[in-house]
Amino acid sequence: MEQITFRRPDFLDEAGKLPGDTVHLILIATKPDIIKQIPLYRELQARGHAVFLGHTGQHYDENLSGGMLREFGAVPDFNLNVRGTMCEVVSQIIGRLGHVIGELKARGKTVIPYVHGDTTTAMAASNAGYCHAFASVHVESGIRTLTPDYGSWQLACGNWQPKAKSQLLQAGDWDIAAWHQFLQDRKNWKNGSLEPYPEQFNTRCSEAATGVHLAPVELDREFLLGEGFPDDRIAVVGNSVVDATQEALSKSAQATVFDRYPVLADGDFVRFCIHRRENCISPKRFLAIYEALKTFVVEGRKVLLISMYQTEAAFDRFGLREEVQRLAKEHPTFVYSPVWPEYRDVVAAMSRAAVCATDSGSMQEEMNALGVPCVTLRFGSDRSESAIAGGNLIVPPVSGEVIRRIIEFAWNNDDMRRAPKLYGKDVSKKSIDFVEEVLKTGRAFRTDEERLSM
Repeated sequence: MEQITFRRPDFLDEAGKLPGDTVHLILIATKPDIIKQIPLYRELQARGHAVFLGHTGQHYDENLSGGMLREFGAVPDFNLNVRGTMCEVVSQIIGRLGHVIGELKARGKTVIPYVHGDTTTAMAASNAGYCHAFASVHVESGIRTLTPDYGSWQLACGNWQPKAKSQLLQAGDWDIAAWHQFLQDRKNWKNGSLEPYPEQFNTRCSEAATGVHLAPVELDREFLLGEGFPDDRIAVVGNSVVDATQEALSKSAQATVFDRYPVLADGDFVRFCIHRRENCISPKRFLAIYEALKTFVVEGRKVLLISMYQTEAAFDRFGLREEVQRLAKEHPTFVYSPVWPEYRDVVAAMSRAAVCATDSGSMQEEMNALGVPCVTLRFGSDRSESAIAGGNLIVPPVSGEVIRRIIEFAWNNDDMRRAPKLYGKDVSKKSIDFVEEVLKTGRAFRTDEERLSM
C-alpha cells in the first residue's frame, strides 16, 4: 500500500499505543466533507477522544481541498491518494482504507469510521470498515430524494392530458405562487428517484454499514425507520453545516472576495452552481439552465457562476466555451469563476445573494441556514424539507423560460427568506453526545445477541 501517505512514518505504531481500545476515524474526501466533518473532528478532539483525520484524496485540488483545510487548521493523518474513474476510486478506497483499518485492528483498536452524506467515499469507506466488522457513524444519514407529484400539479392546474406533462413542464404560464404553495404540502411529494447519480446509491449503501445514524431532520428519520433501521440508533441532530457556516459568518470581515469581485459587494445577484452529472450530460437540461443564465447576463442582471469540473466539461461538450468567455468579457456584471478555496469567502458572498440557483444538495442547506431564497435546478430534491418549509423552489431543468421566471419569483423573496431554519445549532455537540450514549451500551457494530439482549 505504498500509495498511502502518512503524516508521520510511525503513525500506525503510535496509534496502537494510545490508551483505550476505540479510535474515531473522521473521513473526508470532498469539499462538503471538509465543511461538515471538521466540526465533528474538533468536537471529538475537545472531549479527549482518540480521533484521526483521514483523506481519501477524492478532491485534491487547492480550491476544493487544500485551501479549506488550511483555513480550518486541519491536517489529515493520512491520505489514500485515490485517482481514476469512479469504479477505480471505489476499489482503491475500499482496498487502501481497509488496509489502514486492518492495521489498526491488528494493534488492538476498534475503529469507528465517520462517513458523510452521499459521497463515493461514504459508500466505499463504510464498506471498508464493515469488512472488518466495524460499523460506521453516518453523518447526514437518511437523505433520500423526493420528487413533486407532477401529475397532481397538472390536475391542480386543470390541465390533465395524457401526453401534456412535458408540455406543462415547459409552459411559460405557470402560476409560480401556486407552485410554491403546492411544494409546501408533504402529500404532494413522491419517492423512488435514483437521482442524483451516483449519490442516491452511495447514501443507501452507506446506511447498510452504519451503526449510528445522525439524521439532519425528522423526515430523514422517517425514511430510515421505513427502511427498517433501529430507532434507538437514529438521532435527529441537525446538520453540521450550520456549525461551519456560523463560524465562517463570524469571520466574514476577513473575507477578500469583495476585493476581487467588487460588483458582488452590495448583493442583488443570483448565484448559479451547476455540477450534477445528470444536468451536465443532458443537452436538454444543461442548455435550459444555460439559457436562463444567459438571459440574466444579457439583461445586465448581476450573475455569479461558480464553475466546477462538470460545468466546464459541459461547456466543451455543448460548444459553449467561446460564448461564455465572451459574455464574461463583455458584461462586467457577470462573474464567471472557479470554486473559491476559502469557505469564509463562499459564505460571505452567499449571504449577500438575492437568490441561489443550484443543483447542489449542500447549498440547499446553506441557503436555509443563511435565509437566502433557493431555486433547485432538478426534478426533485434530497433536501425536500427545505421546499416543504417554503425557502426552496424546485424547477425541472427542461425550460429556460420557466427557470428564469421561477428565479425571478424567488429573487429577494421576503416570504422565502423567512422560511424556518431547519438544521439546528450546536450540531456537532449533539452528534457526539449521541455517539457517546450509544457507545455506553456497546459497539457501533451490534450483533443480534446484543440487539436482542440475549
